Amino acid sequence: MSLPAVAVVGAGYMGRLHAQKLALLDTEGLLSFVGVYDVVAESANAVAAEHGVTAFADMGALADATSAAILAVPTVEHGSMGLELLERGLDLLIEKPIASTREEAARLIETARARKRILQVGHVERFNAAVRKILPILQRPRFIEAHRIGPYPKRGTDVSVVLDLMIHDLDLVALLTGSDVRSIEAVGVPVLSTTEDIVNARVHFASGSILNITASRVSLEPLRKIRMFQKDSYISLDFGAKEIVFVRREGEPGGEVEPKLHLERLALDPGDALLAQARSFAETIQERKDPEVSGEDGYRALDLALQIQAKVTPFEDCE
Repeated sequence: MSLPAVAVVGAGYMGRLHAQKLALLDTEGLLSFVGVYDVVAESANAVAAEHGVTAFADMGALADATSAAILAVPTVEHGSMGLELLERGLDLLIEKPIASTREEAARLIETARARKRILQVGHVERFNAAVRKILPILQRPRFIEAHRIGPYPKRGTDVSVVLDLMIHDLDLVALLTGSDVRSIEAVGVPVLSTTEDIVNARVHFASGSILNITASRVSLEPLRKIRMFQKDSYISLDFGAKEIVFVRREGEPGGEVEPKLHLERLALDPGDALLAQARSFAETIQERKDPEVSGEDGYRALDLALQIQAKVTPFEDCE
């Protein structure tokens, strides 16, 4: 069986990172990394020269030489460029969010299905070793608190912080609780861009779960932490400290023996989630199986993000 020929579309910050991972997988014999395309030819040339691959002059030339692509362009271009790649017959890993609108996301999913192409969405936290460690012990948490804050980035500011950063955690929350929403309250403000750079939201889900979530891209110090409370346990995942705190109750309230709390701290190496994601994509297109993060998963996270974004009240309007 021949190796899938894969290219990167977009040679910006994320495109360069994806190119590095594809180069590693090429050396492992999992795929053939063949080239890069970017509307800015100089950017594509630089990345291509770094890895000894082709800088494609246009999307048509790329499609003729490949069977799959990783799309790492600004979010507002995901719909149009993703659709073109799928219609040209390529399997596709598209950076999160899947698109900037529900309509574009639905069109991508429908086209992939009609063309029998694989569509994977780059919700990379699904491949974080710490997240994989805690998922089996989570049983529909009732309260979730998430913080994802950090300094102003070099990319992603074409959309609000909800679609740029918060959506990482929204994907995990929707996976755990279901995405049917009962109510949303949200506040936000632009600081350094024309869209919201700080947003806090409180979401009540139909399942009974409650989410309190904050995302900021104008904080001086980074913080990436998620806490989940369920019936008899509490799990805290600190991405920065690379630590999981797992507290579980032993015994039942009102019983003959007073219940106790058992605390366990797990230090974890989160590994290289982006590389794990690229490896999963390579295996998926090779074996023609369902991706770990499907287009439908991407749509679900996008839908939740857009619901929150629609409810954002500017700070100055809050009483």
